[in-house]
Amino acid sequence: MICPMFAVKSAATRRPGAAADASFRQNRAVTRMRLVDKFAILGLSVSLTLIGCTSQGLNQPSVSMPTSNSSVTSGLVTNAPLETATSSQTLPVYWLGTSSDDVFLYREFFPAQTSDDPIVAALRVMMGGEALDPDYFSIWNNPSRLGASISAKNVITIDISADAFGNKVDEGIASRSISQLVYTATAAAAMSGLVDTTTSIQVSVLVDGHTGYNAFGHVVLDKPLTRDADFIAPVWIIDPANNSSFNTLPLKVGGQAVSPTGNLAWSLAHVVGDTVGEQYLSGTVTIPQGPNELGEFSFNLVPPPGEYQLSVYVEDSTVPGKKLGLDTKLVTISEPSTK
Repeated sequence: MICPMFAVKSAATRRPGAAADASFRQNRAVTRMRLVDKFAILGLSVSLTLIGCTSQGLNQPSVSMPTSNSSVTSGLVTNAPLETATSSQTLPVYWLGTSSDDVFLYREFFPAQTSDDPIVAALRVMMGGEALDPDYFSIWNNPSRLGASISAKNVITIDISADAFGNKVDEGIASRSISQLVYTATAAAAMSGLVDTTTSIQVSVLVDGHTGYNAFGHVVLDKPLTRDADFIAPVWIIDPANNSSFNTLPLKVGGQAVSPTGNLAWSLAHVVGDTVGEQYLSGTVTIPQGPNELGEFSFNLVPPPGEYQLSVYVEDSTVPGKKLGLDTKLVTISEPSTK
């Protein structure tokens, strides 16, 4: 499938993912990647911004890691804490997202709409659903069969049919996709109180009831797996969710990040239609845990009514203007309710 959606960078930049929204809804995208810096994807060495590419089924193009995969922020995250138990009926789902010449894991929450086991329900969304943020993607196929169980030793066993692995990807995307499954399964188990979060949680993946399957042709599933902290996004806006609307202020921004300096930069830019325009506000925020430590950040904004793109990132001290670990969210501020 050919992906023709390219746009030259300019002062007014197309919002990432916006041009592909119609195609995404029509084709149930299983791949969507965003270009933050100049690099080649699928062998294309062009200085363009990739807006989006969607396809479905077994005859999709290969999905590959960015060719200039030398991100300064890669490997800064050294631990991946589990989610905490909650009484709310929500499903944690991890997705892949491209930022700063690398691919990382990001989490979203979805309402639980079935009576399925929470692990199975979350994995069903991950493999057959759509991310709320168009910058995130998944290369899994919706499997014809999926089951989960938990042993007394805190081992989650996922049994999945081989049709889930039908897409062609490179080793980097394959490893991250298996990690995506591990993170989603352990998050769902932890939030629903099904596992003891004070001890290590492992995930064993069976394919059609057997161990040792070569997933995506790159990852042999012959032993239990744990969370790999290297794949967690270095900057990650948790609130607000993408496409959120608010009629009360302040707009509360929160997330988790790691930075070599312990500081992050943020900006708020006007959005008109599908185009990101002038920057309205900008500033910095400190990660309380300090330099090179994964921690939570938060700040409040009081913008006038309008549609905005919120960006949070690490400023590259060696390349002025370069944004490392960039994460963005689209938000709408409406007039306060008079009721």
